[in-house]
Amino acid sequence: MKEEKEFKISYLAAHATTIISVTLVLLLVGIIAMISIGARRETRNIRESVEISVITEDAVSDAGAQALLDTIRRYPFVKESRLVTRAQALEQWKADTGEDLEAVFGVNPLSPEIEFTLPEAYSNQDSIKSVVAEIGTLAGVAEVATPDADMLRAMNRNIEAMSVVMGVIAFVMLIISYVLISNTVRLTIYSRRFTIHTMQLVGATGGFISRPVVLNNMLAGVIAGLVASGILAVALAAAPHYVGVDFGSFIGWPDYVCIAGGLVAGGALICGIAAWIATRRYLSKDYSELFK
Repeated sequence: MKEEKEFKISYLAAHATTIISVTLVLLLVGIIAMISIGARRETRNIRESVEISVITEDAVSDAGAQALLDTIRRYPFVKESRLVTRAQALEQWKADTGEDLEAVFGVNPLSPEIEFTLPEAYSNQDSIKSVVAEIGTLAGVAEVATPDADMLRAMNRNIEAMSVVMGVIAFVMLIISYVLISNTVRLTIYSRRFTIHTMQLVGATGGFISRPVVLNNMLAGVIAGLVASGILAVALAAAPHYVGVDFGSFIGWPDYVCIAGGLVAGGALICGIAAWIATRRYLSKDYSELFK
């Protein structure tokens, strides 16, 4: 028990710098990943909020409009839909304009309407044109109202630009993360270069020397990934209470689990690769080169 405790203390002491450095880098990567997923989710929500209104003919009753809605719901390009009855349309008109059309005309002149939103894949101008053409052929449809084309193009253009920017940031962060982690691990191996050379002198093979070094650094990467994931979990749970923002509405816990798994696996993989490369480098050096 005492030996196990001493091993844990010595391991943490020997790899403390690596674990702390890698944790900070992985924490930044995790934050970028959370921002990217949140932005992607909001992008999808914005695109799926595009609404199309189907105005029925005057002769269509509320029951007929309900039958038409049932037909429209069968199309693959319909995400969410609802029926606006004549009475509801009149109430909405009163709320928007303050004018009572029924008092003016003696009857309710408004027709039932059907409103539906599109899945993200259909939220572009070409797909909307096809949707309008398809819906326009149905019996009882007088008009299909769509969002302004310029507004839709501007929305998609801005979303695409934001996606490119987030992709570039994520790529740059991955490169920076690898470089920082690799340098940290190389410094750790550098401090053991004479031990590596001594092991070579007594006949140890390259695989025998590099295996424990790589495994120890992979373990350090796993610990760093777990610590970074824990910090992110605490931040997600505490944000609604201390910041007043529920980041869970942007990042769900299933998304967090994927990010945490990626951080742990990424930390282990990068640390392991960096340790293997650094160890192989010193295995090929002469004794005189170890002082450089």
